Amino acid sequence: KMLKWCQPFNIFCLLENSNHDTESFDCILAVGAHEAIEMNSGNALEGLNQFKKKHKDWIFGHLGYDLKNEIEELSSKNHDGICFPDLFFFIPDILLIIKNNQLTVGILEGKINLFYDQIQSIELTDHQSQFNSFILKNRIEREKYISIINQLKGHIYKGDCYEINFCQEFYAECEEFNHLEAFIRLMEISPNPFSAYYKMNDKYLLCASPERFLQKKGKNIISQPIKGTAKRDLENKEKDNKSRQDLLSNIKEKSENIMVADLVRNDLSKICLKGSVKVRELSGLYSFPQVHQLISTIEGILDTEEIDKIFKSTFPMGSMTGVPKKGVMELIEKYESSKRGLYSGALGYFTPDGDFDFNVVIRSILYNDSQKYISIHAGSAITAQSNPTEEYDECILKIKAIKQILEG
Repeated sequence: KMLKWCQPFNIFCLLENSNHDTESFDCILAVGAHEAIEMNSGNALEGLNQFKKKHKDWIFGHLGYDLKNEIEELSSKNHDGICFPDLFFFIPDILLIIKNNQLTVGILEGKINLFYDQIQSIELTDHQSQFNSFILKNRIEREKYISIINQLKGHIYKGDCYEINFCQEFYAECEEFNHLEAFIRLMEISPNPFSAYYKMNDKYLLCASPERFLQKKGKNIISQPIKGTAKRDLENKEKDNKSRQDLLSNIKEKSENIMVADLVRNDLSKICLKGSVKVRELSGLYSFPQVHQLISTIEGILDTEEIDKIFKSTFPMGSMTGVPKKGVMELIEKYESSKRGLYSGALGYFTPDGDFDFNVVIRSILYNDSQKYISIHAGSAITAQSNPTEEYDECILKIKAIKQILEG
């Protein structure tokens, strides 16, 4: 009902943890923009820092991947069919929080009961028959993808980098796309702890992310990069357990995770008290609806409250770039065929007391309603041990739930 009610608004952000985090809210919906900041790469992070200092309130929004261009001396010239701005944050007019089956409503102007009654009056219908199917096209054909992976391995052999997260785009051009229905189906098939349904005017994000980028609670900060993937077999428990064990013993998959964990540890050390950065968990195994994943948790005690400094030291996240970060971002721009935009960026919120929580935008559908364009990206970590065919198959595995929804 909340989702149907918010559709007429130009701006909204729903964050859903799918019952993975009992300490936090079950879901939170921010609707309407009382005040907002929209900027592209240049001085956007400093603009966000000043916006947050001015407003001690709930603030929601996103960081696009191409903020890298103001953090490092980089550029982006590839195709972009979605066109989210590099940075957008807003103070909501209305905030709805569900926790432990209790709804809390916050509102800047108006009567709370009015909005509550509007939501309660929404009629729910059978959504199973209200969806068109689409055929996804590859921006990079399979044979070209394999050739690129071999070229990237050549860079690794030469010592240009050690690990690079290479992504490819799948897309569809459509006359009509029921994004609300698609998000409902995505949550049914692939509920994940950092899911989101986000609208900024004519642009939408439907996200089923399992990954946290960065969370701040008081002076404590944590990052939880994911690297290492194995397919699930929910119909055969024995095979599913074997897949888990194979992932834990896979040297290539673990090395991916360890390299990124070390990169994140180094990033956090730039903004944390000396000696405070610790790896709480290294390559822990976690299971999600379609895949098993290796996740590391790195934590530290912040030495700064400046938001621009925090993000400049940690963004883009190591799990979506590689090692060394600047060098692989140059290779990403050279070999990928599409701008990532909001994909592999971050979506999240700031609380009035200055805490924050941001996801990594992966396992997502991006949609531009004006252009009638649907975009899905998928990537994997390329190392010296990578098999190009297996890397391609991993990309397909990661968008399995999305393909199932869009293609019927």
